[in-house]
Amino acid sequence: MLIEEEETEKHSDLNPPKPSSSTNRNASDGFETASDGELGSNGSDNDDETQQQEEQQSLSQADDIALKQQKAFEQANDVKMEGNRLFGSGQYEEALSQYGLALHIAPDMPSSVELRSICHANSAICFSKLGKYEDAIKECTKALELNPSYMKALLRRAEAHEKLEHFEEAIADMKKILELDPSNDQAKKTIRRLGPLAEEKREKMKEEMIGKLKDMGNSLLGRFGMSVDNFKSVKDPNTGSYSISFQR
Repeated sequence: MLIEEEETEKHSDLNPPKPSSSTNRNASDGFETASDGELGSNGSDNDDETQQQEEQQSLSQADDIALKQQKAFEQANDVKMEGNRLFGSGQYEEALSQYGLALHIAPDMPSSVELRSICHANSAICFSKLGKYEDAIKECTKALELNPSYMKALLRRAEAHEKLEHFEEAIADMKKILELDPSNDQAKKTIRRLGPLAEEKREKMKEEMIGKLKDMGNSLLGRFGMSVDNFKSVKDPNTGSYSISFQR
């Protein structure tokens, strides 16, 4: 050990040895510089912090939107209630305005579907009270688009159809009510009452169509000195088909 120390001193005095590469590496390791791993770690931390800030901002925006929607829903419901009050006092035009305003205010979200369908149905009954049955039908249809099982809307649309003598359409709505509520006596009675009226209207429309076709035929055949009365149709009892014969 002593010899090694002396030799080392001689080398140090005469010709100091060059530092080895390992010595350089050790020296550089002594400086307070960030390693690649440390740099990567700091960058990841910054990314995580940015992501957290973005998520918090998104949540804050979502909360703001939800709060605004809730306030709009409550306001729309208050306006609808005012419409109900006006309807109860017979102010149908004013009630219509309130229902329209409620529909304008109500937010477009799933929780307001029921409110909007009610406003459409209530608008329909206002139109019916004012004798505007076509408009009543349109409003009921809008209500049913939002809520297909809304029986009040089906009933009001059926009543409006009946007022316009749309008996087939009224019966169809009553049948839908029976699908939802098979024990609904009002729907059953209405179907029985409107059935004969619908049949009578079909026959009347058929006669009117035949009359129009006859007039058209006479206008064409008249150029040749003939009319549809010159033609007679005979039904074959065996086949059910018709044969046409010409008579002067």
